[in-house]
Amino acid sequence: MILLGYFLIPTLSNPKEQLEKSIAVLPFKSLSDDPAQQYLADGMMDAILLHLQKFNDLRVLSRTSVEQYRGTKKTTHTISLELGVAYLLEGSFQKSGDNVRLIVQLIKASKKESHAWANEYNRNWKDIFSVQSEVAQTIAGELHTIITPEEKKLIEKTATTNLTAYDLYLKANDYQKDYHKTHNQSSYQTAVNLYKAALEIDTAFAKAYSGLASAYYDRYYWPDYFKGNFMDSCLILVNKALSLDDKLDEAYCIKGLYYQQIGHIKEALDNYDKALKINPNYYLAYFSKGFILAVVIHDFVKGLECGQKALNLVRGNERPSALESVGYVYLFVGFPDKAKYYYQEALKLDGDSAKYFHNLSWLELSVENFEEAFILSKRANEVDSTYLPDISFCSIEGHKEEAYLLAKKYVEHYKKAGEFILHSSHRIGYAFWQVGKYKEAEYYFNQQIKFDEESIKLGRNIAQSKVAYYDLAGAYAFLGDKAKAYKCLDEFDKMNFFHLWLISYAKHDPLFDSIRNEGRFQKILKNMEDKYLAEHERVRKWLEENKML
Repeated sequence: MILLGYFLIPTLSNPKEQLEKSIAVLPFKSLSDDPAQQYLADGMMDAILLHLQKFNDLRVLSRTSVEQYRGTKKTTHTISLELGVAYLLEGSFQKSGDNVRLIVQLIKASKKESHAWANEYNRNWKDIFSVQSEVAQTIAGELHTIITPEEKKLIEKTATTNLTAYDLYLKANDYQKDYHKTHNQSSYQTAVNLYKAALEIDTAFAKAYSGLASAYYDRYYWPDYFKGNFMDSCLILVNKALSLDDKLDEAYCIKGLYYQQIGHIKEALDNYDKALKINPNYYLAYFSKGFILAVVIHDFVKGLECGQKALNLVRGNERPSALESVGYVYLFVGFPDKAKYYYQEALKLDGDSAKYFHNLSWLELSVENFEEAFILSKRANEVDSTYLPDISFCSIEGHKEEAYLLAKKYVEHYKKAGEFILHSSHRIGYAFWQVGKYKEAEYYFNQQIKFDEESIKLGRNIAQSKVAYYDLAGAYAFLGDKAKAYKCLDEFDKMNFFHLWLISYAKHDPLFDSIRNEGRFQKILKNMEDKYLAEHERVRKWLEENKML
């Protein structure tokens, strides 16, 4: 998900207009003395939030943006300022037998707090879906939101006719959220068991199918990365969900993620668009679509426009990453000063100086200040040992002993994380070679070749952006297979845009020392620069037109 953050920019629309119909739904409190019942309050909050997100005329922040305020003592005015919204919704919920009690209040969070609307609902559990819809429509009315007939129909649709299945589904969601955050295998298995139990009771429960698909996606992404049937179970489950409910935004988004990962870009974009048509406040769909537009298709203007909408929906703990992402995209297209500004804004929010130094190190690499990049990368590691200095910086500046020690840390880190070393195996190999450990070096060069060839064959994301071809070329060039190196470089050269940092690095990459001065290699470098400059100029004009420079 870090890569998906590359394509965000600040909003271009009038802040006052945004605030007028903007709302955040704060975590609901459970009125029960039993902490185990909190999942019911969370389920009610999620349902009302998802209903509100269906209204195109309303800006609704993502759920993750408000989680930080669970149990907070901050005033509603402070919260509204931090979230950048005009209204907050607070709620409390309790289920006792077949009776439910819901208390909600809509707060206009100006300097002088005012309660715009409040109500208490004492209903039967069987009426839970109508209550959720009623609350959402009432709130929309209070905010003078336009509700189209299609939107009204969407939020009045009943998810399941079986309330026992619905209860199991809410419990499953709670465990799935915990697994997403902690990677606790017990939480994953419990979530899966509960989703399956819900489906045994109601085989037509579409949301339970998409919930199960989401759980599988989180759990098996890396174990199945190089399998030919990668994430097929997710596709089967979301297709089943959509056959039961063709207005299920989350199923379309998961389907988009699936197609994106296997390299079917058109299908991915189509599914993200379907998700956004149903839910115009769908943060992840905007984020993912922006990633494809900018990194894969290399239309940075459209990618930034899409990312802008995502940024409007993100606050709280996710905000610093979003700001950094703004910096990344500016850096990609050659605006390092603006990139640094956004890195600084992120630092103000999270105080993560290690991440700040790490970002600055890539900025310095992009402008060919390699020694400074190396120093900044080391500073990041000194502040926080979990930030490993980039091994590429060591290689390019000739710090072979430090590169060797770092290579060993890389191997240990990826082994512990259970992830493949997709981008750095050849750099690790080079570090081992530099200190005379040729057998180990050969192993990691061959591992890079294997990973890249498999990624290209299966259409994985590093192949979509053709980075796999660059890494392959570097490995082959170093190992002395010039013919294969140029074959890969010729494929790499077909890209219509190249990031500034990649051009800077390619000019000095030690893996290409054997062919660096050859005319064929120099011509490829020239093509890279020309394509970069063309897109840089296009983005510059767009930024000027929107008064962002």
